Amino acid sequence: MTGAQALANTLDLARRADALGYHRYWVAEHHGGPMLSGPSPEVLAGPIAAATQRIRVGSGGVMLPHYSPLKVAESFSVLAGLFPGRIDLGLGRAAGTDPLTTFALQRDRRQGAPDDFPSQLAELLGYLEGTIPSDHPFARLQDTLPGRPETPEPWLLGSSAQSAIWAAELGLPYAFADFINPGNAGVAAQYRERFDATRRLQAPRTAVALWVVCAETDEEGQRLAASGRMTFSLLRQGRLIAVPPPEKALRFLEQDGRSASIASPRRGIVGSPETVRAGIEAAVAGYGAEEAIVVTIVYEHAARVRSYELIADAFGLGGVARAA
Repeated sequence: MTGAQALANTLDLARRADALGYHRYWVAEHHGGPMLSGPSPEVLAGPIAAATQRIRVGSGGVMLPHYSPLKVAESFSVLAGLFPGRIDLGLGRAAGTDPLTTFALQRDRRQGAPDDFPSQLAELLGYLEGTIPSDHPFARLQDTLPGRPETPEPWLLGSSAQSAIWAAELGLPYAFADFINPGNAGVAAQYRERFDATRRLQAPRTAVALWVVCAETDEEGQRLAASGRMTFSLLRQGRLIAVPPPEKALRFLEQDGRSASIASPRRGIVGSPETVRAGIEAAVAGYGAEEAIVVTIVYEHAARVRSYELIADAFGLGGVARAA
């Protein structure tokens, strides 16, 4: 589909997720590729929140190295002021793109941007929480955020042990990307063990993000999932493509010597509602997580919507009857 269609479908899926009883709806940040139409979660979050009634809305996440911490604080303060109690600010360290596009995103291109994520994160939290020391040159700025007294809820996103350490030290809720780096329950355990309670969070809270495709049957789920498997297979080779139709993907996987049902290095929870529920529950138990984030990439919007409907029904989410 076109980027504009993808954006419209993002709003449509948000309305349906809200009605189905999902708890959060996050949009990611990716730049310079044909696969995803989402470079600006801070821009998308407002229309999504306006189009929904109850669901929390946020970023999964803002790639902080691209930005000034003050600008991010101001943008999400605006959102929090407009939609009180509903805005999440998920933060990540990755670039969300290739090195050339990363360089194009820089305002100052005289040299590469410094790797100072911890200090960026500390400054951003200082603005949001009003904890910048009074003798700091930026201290007065923390009182000028436009959405006060409302603030977004910060989360730290990651796919490595380092992100878990930072989240634990800062007392932040932590979302781990199992769909990028699967089988790392030990990282979540390390986060819980090292967690330092703060005024922002008294006990560790973990979400695990999983690649999930749900359909009426296991066979149909595997057919739909072929689109993502082809996309990710080529992505690992540095070849960026738009998400292909299942039939094209199945031909590719067959020619490439793969089966549509072979799990790629990214964990895939694929199949019928019963299969998917069991897979999600096993992953959540393995990570000791309080929440599962469901990432579904398929070719047709209707199939994507149906996947979320079937998952909501399988877990008995409160909004299913109302949506039906």
